[in-house]
Amino acid sequence: MKRPQSAAVPVPVLLGIEGGGTRTSVRLVDGQGGILARFQTGPAVLSLLTDRELQWHLKDIAGRLPHWPQAVAVGLAGARTAADQERLRRAVARVWPNVPCVATNDLETALAAAPALKKAIPRVLVLSGTGSCCFGRAPDGRTAKVGGRGHVIGDRGSACDIGLRALRAVMADLDHRGRLGPLGSAMLNALMFNEPDQLIPWSVHAPKTEIANLAITVFAVAGKGDALAKKILADSAVTLAADACACASQLVPVGTPVEFIFNGGVLLSNPSFMRQVTRQIRACWPHSQVTPLKLPSVAGAVELARHEAERVNAGALVRGMRTVVQEKTFALPECLADLAVLAESPTERRNPKSMTLDHLSLGAGIELMLSEDAQIPAAILAEKRHISRVVAQVARAFQNGGRLFYAGAGTSGRLGVLDASEIPPTFRAPREQVQGIIAGGRQALWSAVEGAEDDVLAGAMAIKHRELGPEDVLVGIASSGRTPFVWGAIHEANQRGTYTVLLSFNPAMRGAVGRLKDKSWKPQVMITPNVGPEVLTGSTRLKSGTATKLVLNIITTLAMTKVGKVISNLMVDLNPSNVKLRDRAVRILSELTGCTKDNARETLNETGWLVKEAYEKLK
Repeated sequence: MKRPQSAAVPVPVLLGIEGGGTRTSVRLVDGQGGILARFQTGPAVLSLLTDRELQWHLKDIAGRLPHWPQAVAVGLAGARTAADQERLRRAVARVWPNVPCVATNDLETALAAAPALKKAIPRVLVLSGTGSCCFGRAPDGRTAKVGGRGHVIGDRGSACDIGLRALRAVMADLDHRGRLGPLGSAMLNALMFNEPDQLIPWSVHAPKTEIANLAITVFAVAGKGDALAKKILADSAVTLAADACACASQLVPVGTPVEFIFNGGVLLSNPSFMRQVTRQIRACWPHSQVTPLKLPSVAGAVELARHEAERVNAGALVRGMRTVVQEKTFALPECLADLAVLAESPTERRNPKSMTLDHLSLGAGIELMLSEDAQIPAAILAEKRHISRVVAQVARAFQNGGRLFYAGAGTSGRLGVLDASEIPPTFRAPREQVQGIIAGGRQALWSAVEGAEDDVLAGAMAIKHRELGPEDVLVGIASSGRTPFVWGAIHEANQRGTYTVLLSFNPAMRGAVGRLKDKSWKPQVMITPNVGPEVLTGSTRLKSGTATKLVLNIITTLAMTKVGKVISNLMVDLNPSNVKLRDRAVRILSELTGCTKDNARETLNETGWLVKEAYEKLK
């Protein structure tokens, strides 16, 4: 990108960017604090932007600046984890190459906008606008976060929360007293509805901003003395203060001096509500200091850019300077992260037999792909000893009330979820007995989630939230063997005493794992079939995907057989939930016992279509 030409200005030129769900604020200042540019542009929530969209958003900002910055700080909503911030940092580096950068979230920029304190104490940002969140930072860099989970399951004490409380309260008022009252009437007027029942279809699809706008009406009616509106605000103040104190308690013991910094329109534009929240905080947290934020969050971004410029120029942190202490990165050990190990993987090499794939006839292409797939069983059979150990361990886990988990990204993650979803109908197993975990969560089942597979911490947190223990088994699936999400999951599972397995199609990973000094990263078993290069180079949804499905089929089918879910080669614990499966259940019972199909159907009806119980009865 061409740098803008302009007259000389006091250096350094500092750029601050703060983005959220409503807008992005931009401020460019000179070395003396003079504002060189200030404007707003569209919303920017990191988790909702692809890499391409993020880069275009930053390029648009760069194109509107009169000067090239010497330091940049960007705080975006959704940039919570170290992986998120690294992704943001890479995008900034592509737009402003070689410019020192702080990549963080909008909560950090808000904290940085607060006035400096003479003595460093923990600070908790209490944010209440359309949504709400409490974010705290201790002087030693530890952080805590409470709330900020969206208006459906979180955002307590926000405009959305106040609007939702009001909707429920006025409808309850109508049901109990037969009339809406002043608040209900005012809300109908605000929404331009004529009847209370019109609120029902609207509420099902109401945008978040429209719900939040109802808070304006609640504040206005409360100001006229309406008891219901005042109670709604009082209750909201209690919950917001409780979240603020809960956030502080994650950093220091109750009673330790803490500064609570207020930000967001609900607090700053409504002094009476701010006083209510202040009283509640001081009641539950003695020795607290409350400070309304006077500067916008983007000013905090500028401050972070200033500190970064000073740090780079001085070669060290300036004594007494406030700065963002980045969250300690949870990173892969070097021997696992080394891309040379990836380069050794057969999955990354070119297949000499498919060099002319783009010129083959359809018939020849089909023959080639099937001949390559025919090599898979032999490669898996070479890993029979390791697979046997895993099957035996999974069977023991099932017998002792344990569970089997799969963790993977992309195709590997989807195949794990697929196998887990097929276990309940096939073996009448409880849904939680076999579980699939995919990097990026539910959305990743049908579309790519940017950066999900590279997030080591997310893999660890997924295991933590599923509460794995010593009685469970985790199979991490990574075709290349180095997927950070999978290794994060293995590391956390090891810490919890879980039996861990790596399924990979890169035999070179055995050497990399052998070089690990920290045993907490080592899986107890490695299954590494060499299925050779893919027909389409690097496309592990092909042979690697097929091999993954075969291995997972072997593990669950044989483990379920060992725990008595199979008699002969028949599924005696299937869940006959449709016509086809009920017909199969009748045939299974008839073949096992020699009874007529009518007798089998009658017995199944008597046992509630429990095939194994019907078998025991007829046997």
